[in-house]
Amino acid sequence: MPPTGGYEPIQYKRNLPARGFRPSVYLLAVGVVMTYGFYKVGKGIREQNELAREKIWSRIHLIPLLQAEEDRDLVRRHVADKAREKQLLGSET
Repeated sequence: MPPTGGYEPIQYKRNLPARGFRPSVYLLAVGVVMTYGFYKVGKGIREQNELAREKIWSRIHLIPLLQAEEDRDLVRRHVADKAREKQLLGSET
C-alpha cells in the first residue's frame, strides 16, 4: 500500500539552464546588421548613379571633339580622292 501522505512528486522535467541570449537580443542584433547592410547598399547605389552620370557627361563633352576629328578625316579623304581623280583623268574635268 502507498505510504501515508502519498509518494513524493517525480521530477520528470529537465532542469537545464537557458543557453544563449533572449530572442529579443537576437532580433535586435539581426535588425542592426540588416540596417547597416541596407545603408551600405544604398550608399553603393548612389555611388553607381554618380559614376553613370559622370560617364554620360564625359561622353556629352567629348562629342564635339569626336565630330571635329571625323570631319577632318572626311576632308582629308575628299582631298585625297580629288587628287587621285585629277591624277587619273588629268585636267579633263
